[in-house]
Amino acid sequence: MAVEAPAKPTLADKIYDKMFHNYVWKSIFRTGYPNTPRNQMLVVATNVFLHLHPTRIHRTHVKITHTYCLGGLSFFMFLGLTVTGILLMFYYVPSVERAYLDMQNITTTVQFGQLMRNMHRWMAHAMVILVFMHMMRVFYTGAYKPPREFNWVVGVILLVLTFLLSFTGYLLPWDQLAFWAITVGTNIAGSAPVLGPKTRFWLLGGFEVGADSLIRFYTLHVIGLPLLAAIFMAVHFWRIRRDGGLARPL
Repeated sequence: MAVEAPAKPTLADKIYDKMFHNYVWKSIFRTGYPNTPRNQMLVVATNVFLHLHPTRIHRTHVKITHTYCLGGLSFFMFLGLTVTGILLMFYYVPSVERAYLDMQNITTTVQFGQLMRNMHRWMAHAMVILVFMHMMRVFYTGAYKPPREFNWVVGVILLVLTFLLSFTGYLLPWDQLAFWAITVGTNIAGSAPVLGPKTRFWLLGGFEVGADSLIRFYTLHVIGLPLLAAIFMAVHFWRIRRDGGLARPL
């Protein structure tokens, strides 16, 4: 009986073998090139960035109209705000004497400074709108119901943190709009029963808006609140995976 000779490897096969079957590739990626369903699942499951994402999802979740990507867009805005915020920190000093001048210099002197500041501002507005719309989508589609009620609470906390991030960034330009917006906002907080006056005093670092208020709002805006938001986002994404992925359509 004649035995068919093995097919001679083509040039494409040789290139593939050299690229993905070498020592360097195998030392980094243990599962091989993701050209099979098994390898594709292993890549997602073992990757430090992708392991929070399920290896398989329901076909309805692929449709943009299922979630309108509102959660992902909110996270993208947070990443953009982090990048632009770090760049702005190179040129800004939270001092009563320098804050307003630094903001003017960023807008008029720093190369691409106006673009950087405007991106930070408009992405902040967009994040507030997107997070609010995301909460509305979850509510109206019933995605908050068991077993996802805990993640709904985490989402409400993230909504509050988003509002606080936007609020604390208001004072940093140290102009008239910032001064009176913070004055009105802290007076509203101070009108709350029992803890109102203490809350206002803690936010301002005194009885009126001043240097202590600026440094407190700056610290909350660039360190405290972003760190809390990042922690709760990680819990939020992890909990989506633990609860079986996205909710199915009603």
